[in-house]
Amino acid sequence: MEKMLFIISKGFEKAGAATRAFQFAKIAREKGHRVKVFLVDDAISWAQFGMAESAKALTGEEMKPLIDYLLEKDGEIIACKA
Repeated sequence: MEKMLFIISKGFEKAGAATRAFQFAKIAREKGHRVKVFLVDDAISWAQFGMAESAKALTGEEMKPLIDYLLEKDGEIIACKA
């Protein structure tokens, strides 16, 4: 089992790209890796309650279920407001 860190800086203007990053983090967790997601810059908005509800990738994956999965499976999501 490897440790993986995903750094996301994309906010609302690139919600699809941010969703894809969460999708890759979910895939890594499904494969048994320890996963941390670090939200920085515009991506800190995803840590606010309700903000991820309508975000989707162009391929149709929704962000909220990906975040929920990571949190349920002991993934960590860290937001840096600085």
